[in-house]
Amino acid sequence: MKRVLALVALLSFAAVAALAADFAGTWKGTADGPNGSMERTFLFKVDGSKLTGETTSSLVGKSEITDGTVDGDNISFSISINYQGNDMKVNYKGKANGKDMTLTADVPGAGQSFEWHVKKVS
Repeated sequence: MKRVLALVALLSFAAVAALAADFAGTWKGTADGPNGSMERTFLFKVDGSKLTGETTSSLVGKSEITDGTVDGDNISFSISINYQGNDMKVNYKGKANGKDMTLTADVPGAGQSFEWHVKKVS
């Protein structure tokens, strides 16, 4: 009986893991900002529920991903940027739907948020 319960638990865990989004890889997206459309590339690395990697944009260059977590189809992380001489932290939260994802980026204290529409490219 214990073996049957262990097998059921293992299969249930495998089924949940199989349903989780595959965030690892390169994603590209756009968002509308105060000065027009913005583009950003996200390179995500996943180790269990930990998310690391980097992002690159033509506006602010390359940024390292910090405080990243993955929970099923949900993702959250932060980056630090320097925009027009000001250092800022940007917090991202989002949800994947297959190879598509919507991310909301919030700049604490600045009263700004941006919605990113992102697609997995590799």
